[in-house]
Amino acid sequence: MTASPERLILASKSAARRAMLSGAGVPFSVQVADVDEDAVKAAHDPADPAGLAVELARVKALAVSRHDADAWVLGADQTLAFEGGLVSKAGSLEAARDRLKAMRGKVHELHSGAALARNGQVVWSGDDTATMRVRNFSDAFLDAYLKAEGDSLLACVGSYRLEGMGSQLFEVVEGDYFTVLGLPLWPVLEELRRAGVLRS
Repeated sequence: MTASPERLILASKSAARRAMLSGAGVPFSVQVADVDEDAVKAAHDPADPAGLAVELARVKALAVSRHDADAWVLGADQTLAFEGGLVSKAGSLEAARDRLKAMRGKVHELHSGAALARNGQVVWSGDDTATMRVRNFSDAFLDAYLKAEGDSLLACVGSYRLEGMGSQLFEVVEGDYFTVLGLPLWPVLEELRRAGVLRS
């Protein structure tokens, strides 16, 4: 098996995104993008959470691409829309508890955006949405869940990991599993084939 002539850099520190690409057999390295996400969010229309996910992905891809023009750079981000607002990562387990209690028995949407850049230019971007219905879980379950998952929940925008015990929080999920994990994987793979990172 010969090595691919095209290099891919993932501009994300997300363990879930690394696992998705690795599981799909995608060769890549990681270089975390140093961007001011708060500034991007402040300049974006809060009524467009899907567009914000894509814009954050674009900014991350460009930040890394400017330093390594020959590589393909994949940026990705995710936003959570709930009751007309955007939800950010919880700063503490107490904040995560409050957030999960607020979402109990209700619906929210996860928007996953991705962008591919080369030579300091975005050549593709896309997004996908999943609709999540949280079940009416008990306080006892919530306590057990927070104890089991711990501080790992602070790295997740919704304070849950669907690939872990967080799957028990939901009664219905409409949308793609990979989108929930933080990457619109199918269109990303298609673009990587087009770019020559993956065999067609």
